[in-house]
Amino acid sequence: MSITAEAREQLIRRWFRMWLDKEDTGITALFAADAIYTESWGPEYRSAEAVRHWFEEWNTRGSVLVWDIRQFLHQGDQTVVEWRFQCRMNDGTTDAFDGLSLVVWAEDGRIQRLTEYGCNSDRYDPYQNGPEPVFRDNAHPWF
Repeated sequence: MSITAEAREQLIRRWFRMWLDKEDTGITALFAADAIYTESWGPEYRSAEAVRHWFEEWNTRGSVLVWDIRQFLHQGDQTVVEWRFQCRMNDGTTDAFDGLSLVVWAEDGRIQRLTEYGCNSDRYDPYQNGPEPVFRDNAHPWF
């Protein structure tokens, strides 16, 4: 069974909404039982149940404030979603970055694999003041 691009977009929007609302409204139904989810900075969760555990545990430590979708791109059994993300942890630290998720769909319309790619949103021109680059200290060690 193949699902439409619009249905795929709705499922991804549902996933993002779960984070914004801090509410599991069907993670194990959204992800294939043997799904693999890779975060942009390295952690990987290998099963729908592992994704659900991560979601529940992470939401005890922080809150997603913004997860805005900019666009979707579809090709075959894959969808790319471009987004902007911001969160605040319980200790008061905040983080924000731009990213892409590459979603590979299973035959039954669930997410088989989701891989995130992050991009630091604090951009600058290292050659702004001349031909020698001046780089900032990176406050985001995963980028």
